[in-house]
Amino acid sequence: MADQRAKLTWTEDKVPVSERFDDPYFSLQNGLEETRHVFLAGNDLPARFTPGFQIAELGFGTGLNMLTAWSEWERSGQAGPLHFISFEAFPMAPADMARALTAFPELADWRDRFLAVWQGGACDLGTLRLEVIEGDARQTLPAWAGQADAWFLDGFSPAKNPELWGADLLHEVANHTAPSGTAATYTAAGFVRRGLEDAGFTVTRSPGFGRKRHMTRAIKA
Repeated sequence: MADQRAKLTWTEDKVPVSERFDDPYFSLQNGLEETRHVFLAGNDLPARFTPGFQIAELGFGTGLNMLTAWSEWERSGQAGPLHFISFEAFPMAPADMARALTAFPELADWRDRFLAVWQGGACDLGTLRLEVIEGDARQTLPAWAGQADAWFLDGFSPAKNPELWGADLLHEVANHTAPSGTAATYTAAGFVRRGLEDAGFTVTRSPGFGRKRHMTRAIKA
């Protein structure tokens, strides 16, 4: 299993970069604001939060997206837990997560509560029920029995990690999306948008974060 762990280098600004995909785990400009812009606003969150809400994600990475969503869930005063499931082929060691997440002191409370118990797999933090399913999502997602209200599509760049953006996998995303559920991603690559449309989503292109001109939002038709 050791060779399936994330292999990292670090920029001078302490941003982890995947050696496998030669791509940073979050924006070099402001990873937290990117998550808020792309994955929260892109899915109309936290406005759509309701009891039992479930988020699913392709690419857990540092856990930044999960922590951001969880913090907003608690701030919104929701009763019961947020359900968050993520599919990750190359999980990051907790020590590397901790190092990366020091960049976001605003999330320190949620980071510390999470890392105090996280050993991989799943954990229950009262207001958060998290499961990270390890392995290739092309095999693991079809076997998942759940349906998400919102998807965070956060694989590495489609040009560098095309396996996580293929038509078959996007069909599985659609198959595991609740009626009127949504998906959002930082990329506006044409083949990704077409793949989502072919899978049954209504797709729109909207302004991206930072230097990215556009991003993609999708609603299950």
